[in-house]
Amino acid sequence: MKVFEFLDLLQKNKDKEVLFEYKKEHFIGANYHLTEIKNVDFTTVDCGGKQNYWQETQMQLWESPREIDKRTYLTAHKFLAIFNRVNSIVPLWLKTELKVEFGNENFHTSVMKISSYTINATKIVVQLFIEKTQCKAVPETEVTCC
Repeated sequence: MKVFEFLDLLQKNKDKEVLFEYKKEHFIGANYHLTEIKNVDFTTVDCGGKQNYWQETQMQLWESPREIDKRTYLTAHKFLAIFNRVNSIVPLWLKTELKVEFGNENFHTSVMKISSYTINATKIVVQLFIEKTQCKAVPETEVTCC
């Protein structure tokens, strides 16, 4: 999902709570905070010597240990306010892939892609997934790698 698509989703559902499912039937707690939004540039060289370049945007979510009993989630309206504040300081890259960085005591810190979302009367549920590691130098169909 691109940043502009996520913001459009929030804009159309401002009154709804935003939940994140990081693993099947495992949700980031209601005590989460959106702690950082990052524009990230990647310049890499793979094992075949090919240079790769891409950009993405990452939002970092963190569960506050002081709010462990919290039962209400951030709303889309609050997310928009945070994104707008960030955009006024550092312009957002609206056309980049949006990923979510998250980890807690039961789940290793990962940067995850958004696979899909569902909307009901009160919530937007955003489903996340972890991409498999891949070798960019060798097509996936080949057996050997560097």
